[in-house]
Amino acid sequence: MAKHVIILSLVALSFGLLAFAFEPSPLQDFCVADSTSSARVNGQPCKSPALVQASDFSFSGLHLPGNTSNPNGSKVTPVSVAQLPGLNTLGISMGTLQVGFVTSNPDNSLITKTLQKGDVFVFPVGLIHFQHNVGTGNAVAIAALSSQNPGVITIANAVFGSKPDVSSDILAKAFQVDKSGGSTPGQILECSNRNQ
Repeated sequence: MAKHVIILSLVALSFGLLAFAFEPSPLQDFCVADSTSSARVNGQPCKSPALVQASDFSFSGLHLPGNTSNPNGSKVTPVSVAQLPGLNTLGISMGTLQVGFVTSNPDNSLITKTLQKGDVFVFPVGLIHFQHNVGTGNAVAIAALSSQNPGVITIANAVFGSKPDVSSDILAKAFQVDKSGGSTPGQILECSNRNQ
């Protein structure tokens, strides 16, 4: 019973954070909170993107039992921007997986981490991201999303499996490749699906 109260309290807390900390149209990929800054802003100032690390988007500790010997019979483990600086202006996701995302142009930096039971990782809105089960059994993840119907876009299917096909000329230019190899978008998709 205490586990359910902790989980429900965390979910309620995360939705409260979403209401106060989410920017619907971010001006940058992310704004990792800089707790050392003396700047006064409404919220937290941003750390320089050059100083951002995977640990800024990760939190460990939700797997630890809390003391429920209190009048409420529960223990809330807060996961706010104070514990998870990468949460600043974003939503929250949890799980036991290898996860990561790629920052936007021109850097295209890969930020990745292998999560263990009870860890949390934040994906900045709109960036290409992944989750991959690197364990031997099934993986379980809990995600809180910032949309009532976020949908899923599988990049390979969207780019190479559209109907009708995206022109080979456009794909060659977008991916900066020579299209003289003769592959059609459908053939590229078939090849990528075989390699999964």
